[in-house]
Amino acid sequence: MNYGLTVKHHRGGKRLELQCSHHNGLLYVVPAEGSWVCGEEHVHAHALAGFFKELAALRDPRVKELMRRWGLSFRERPLEQEATGAAPSLPEQSR
Repeated sequence: MNYGLTVKHHRGGKRLELQCSHHNGLLYVVPAEGSWVCGEEHVHAHALAGFFKELAALRDPRVKELMRRWGLSFRERPLEQEATGAAPSLPEQSR
């Protein structure tokens, strides 16, 4: 079961298919300035987490209202390496 969210590799990036009986859309995630540090397999998660982190930091009432309207909230969590004390790893192409 995919719960209406499917992630597919798509020409140098990822395509997230978002579908329910009321909405159907595609979100494309491609390598960009903010996501160079993450490997290809996680670039979509990296881009979305970074985007929502920066969007929430704007503290714009319009953004807050839109997120409330759609039942979305974002809270940054500690990275696994911060919790374990391990050094962060770089993607294969950066090594």
